[in-house]
Amino acid sequence: MTTERAGAAGNRLEHHPRHTLDEVIHSPVRLSVVAALSGVEKADFKTLRDTIELSDPTLSKQLTVLEAAGYVEISKERSGRRARTWVRLTGAGAEALRSHLDALRAIADLALPATDT
Repeated sequence: MTTERAGAAGNRLEHHPRHTLDEVIHSPVRLSVVAALSGVEKADFKTLRDTIELSDPTLSKQLTVLEAAGYVEISKERSGRRARTWVRLTGAGAEALRSHLDALRAIADLALPATDT
């Protein structure tokens, strides 16, 4: 959907910033995951699960979606007899988060044109 507005450069076609929202990380849970990972090099599954307050199956399902989109990398490392699952935000995931947050800010800052009443 587009709207036409008169700007400083005259009439031009502009798009509403919602069109640039990333549908993959628009989900509150997936947004929480990428936001939590953005501040660390990597996080283990248990810490991520507890931080975001999710069940194991819910986090696992959301990580599968994020991995398929190329936004996270999942690896398993052995620690003694146990394997630990680690999750890392990829460069594409970090860029998707930045772009998504920019779009949210643009939506929040959007003002309707003044009308004379």
